[in-house]
Amino acid sequence: MLFTCLPPDAVKAGAPIPGRFPGPAHARGKWFSVDIHCHVRTPAAAESVRAAGDAAGQRRHEFASAESRRIAEEMQQRVQTQLHSVDKRLADMDVMGIDVQAISPAPDQTYYWTEPDLGLATARQVNDNIARIVGNHPDRFVGLGTVPFQAPELAVAELDRLHKSLGMRGIEIAGSVQGEDLSAARFRPIFAKCEELGLLIFMHPTGFTEASRMGPWHLGNLIGNPLESTVAVHHLIFGGVLDAYPGLKIVVAHGGGYLPAYSGRIDHGAAARPDCCEHLKEDPTTYLKRLHFDTMVFTHHQLEYLVQQYGPDHVLMGTDYPYDMGETDPIGFVEGARALSDDERRLIFGGNAARLLGIERPAAR
Repeated sequence: MLFTCLPPDAVKAGAPIPGRFPGPAHARGKWFSVDIHCHVRTPAAAESVRAAGDAAGQRRHEFASAESRRIAEEMQQRVQTQLHSVDKRLADMDVMGIDVQAISPAPDQTYYWTEPDLGLATARQVNDNIARIVGNHPDRFVGLGTVPFQAPELAVAELDRLHKSLGMRGIEIAGSVQGEDLSAARFRPIFAKCEELGLLIFMHPTGFTEASRMGPWHLGNLIGNPLESTVAVHHLIFGGVLDAYPGLKIVVAHGGGYLPAYSGRIDHGAAARPDCCEHLKEDPTTYLKRLHFDTMVFTHHQLEYLVQQYGPDHVLMGTDYPYDMGETDPIGFVEGARALSDDERRLIFGGNAARLLGIERPAAR
């Protein structure tokens, strides 16, 4: 659907705007639904970074055109209430038919570029804020926190705290750490601790690290975000992270990026080239099939392909709430995929998230 501006009188009358949350109304109760991909913002953490004079470290918009930056800023201003107000969030969830959100930090609040002490301080602020929201509404939210990947020892300690003291079910991670790939040896203790604690890892990119050709037309997001995840997943596979930690529970945003749709190439490479097999004991796609993907793919044929290729137990409903690249009608989108059975839909809507996050699932749904 091409974006069209509504007349001012329609906007004033409160008419819904295509592509903005909340989307179409769905009554809660038909399905048990969990949104695996939704964000909250923590003002205190943003202020800590600003006060430290370190706010310029985020490079995700470095190459964006002036027009794309302007529209992105307008969007950020528009969604401030949804990012901060729990009451507004709950009201939107009720309209859209969503029972539970697995809330995670706004993507730019991982703060991997900051100095280690500031990175830990902001992670704690973000995690405490998310834990507070969950504690006030335990029937509607579960928490996915953040840790300072740039300082693995501090990250491991924060993993213990957010899990054991705050009761969080996992963390959100970016696709790289300021250009350093997740396969780097120094990050192994973080993955080991996540596996030990049974924490879910939700991988959400913060833009592609080599985006100099993606300035206009929002390409840094349209192409860059899925591409960043694609590169990151290749590193997790070929760098041996998934082989070393087979118990990791990883959900990759935006349908897993581009690799799930073109997976045959990695198996061919491993068969043809010994340099592709330095850290592998299985075919590369064996590791890929251990991962989970959200439904943020926008077309039914791609959703149905993910279910067919990787199994209905590896796909989870997501929205990217409240951003403009989100899926505002997740219930209608999954219901509209005609190749899916109701049993498969139940897994996608909430069954898989309940299993991975330890959420009690209503027996009737």
